[in-house]
Amino acid sequence: MPSMNLDAIDRKILAALQRDGRLSNVELAQEVGLSPSPCLRRVRLLEKAGIISGYHATLDRAGLGLGLTIFVGVKVERHHEEEATAFREAVMALPEVVSCHLVSGEADFLLQVVVPDLAAYERLLLGTLLKLPAVNDIRSNFAIQTVKDRAPLPLDHLSGGR
Repeated sequence: MPSMNLDAIDRKILAALQRDGRLSNVELAQEVGLSPSPCLRRVRLLEKAGIISGYHATLDRAGLGLGLTIFVGVKVERHHEEEATAFREAVMALPEVVSCHLVSGEADFLLQVVVPDLAAYERLLLGTLLKLPAVNDIRSNFAIQTVKDRAPLPLDHLSGGR
């Protein structure tokens, strides 16, 4: 659960900003039924609490020539802290890896990779991914079609706040 109690107005603020992070404070206040000053105070409190962690532009991957998305399952040899730290640091430095998760199941880590095409992925796989610290096995799954991506976070479980 969040570190602060979120009431219905906070949830409305969060939902509105997830839909459009470029809303001005006046537009946001109007949408959630507050005057601008209290609305801005609430937004600042949500930012300070880390509930709002940033504002970002959503870029079109295909429009930028990044037409191939691959989900890469990575098995590591051992789970020693030094190797795990080295693996994480190496992955963090790869711009093609847009997300990395420690997971349960067959793989130890699941990476989401975006590249222009299959040739670019082949270069990344052979030249970089297979050489990452402690990597034992890699399984690649290519996205054929994206059905849902970057959806707003669900907020219904937060009802009953203040």
